[in-house]
Formats: sequence, C-alpha cells, structure tokens
Amino acid sequence: MNEGTENNLEVMQMMKRISMVAMLAAILLLALSTVALAASPINKDGYYKGIRLAGKVKVVEYNADIKVKVVSSFPDLRVKAVEHFPNDIGEWQFVDYGEDFTIQYVDSFPDIKIEFVEHWPGVE
Repeated sequence: MNEGTENNLEVMQMMKRISMVAMLAAILLLALSTVALAASPINKDGYYKGIRLAGKVKVVEYNADIKVKVVSSFPDLRVKAVEHFPNDIGEWQFVDYGEDFTIQYVDSFPDIKIEFVEHWPGVE
C-alpha cells in the first residue's frame, strides 16, 4: 500500500469512531431524558398515589399521607399557599382539621419534592 491509501484508511477509521461516539452519546442523552421525565412521582393530572394535590392540607409529625421535602429547584410540584378556595393543583390551604390529605416535612427520602411559589402553582 502506498502512503496516500494508508492515510485515507486512517481518516475513515477515525471518522467511523467519531460517528460511533456521537451515536452512543445521543442514545445516552435520550435514555437519561426519558428516565428524568418518568422519574416524577406525580402524574400529569396532579395526583400522587390517588391523592389529588390540591385542597386542604394538615401538617403532621408522623403517619402522613405524603412525605414532602421543600426544595428551591427541580420540584415535582409547585405549591401556592392560599387562604381560600384551594381548587387548582398545587393550591394548598393549610388547616388544623377537615383536611383532604396530610403531609410531613422531611429532609430525607421524600415521596415528593415541592417548591413554594407566589404564582403558577402546579406540576412541573
């Protein structure tokens, strides 16, 4: 083989490696984004294990319906504390009795992560 043919073969092999790496990176990115989308414990309609995440909420120390961690980024649910008419997903009225569901604030192993907001409550 002459030198020109060897260079062409090396270039072709390098291009083949680059295209394989690019294809693997694309597959990995697609897989990770699919996992991230599926990772939310709250469905698109705003339910967690059959509990509609709107309404009157009582904070308890143990045996809560939902264990909640308050975060400042990447929440599963954006929550707006309201005084009256907690009708929409993410609108919570905190009460001492007559609750629709109970929550417990935790630092580790939450069922869902929430962020308190002033505007646009709901599912991410």
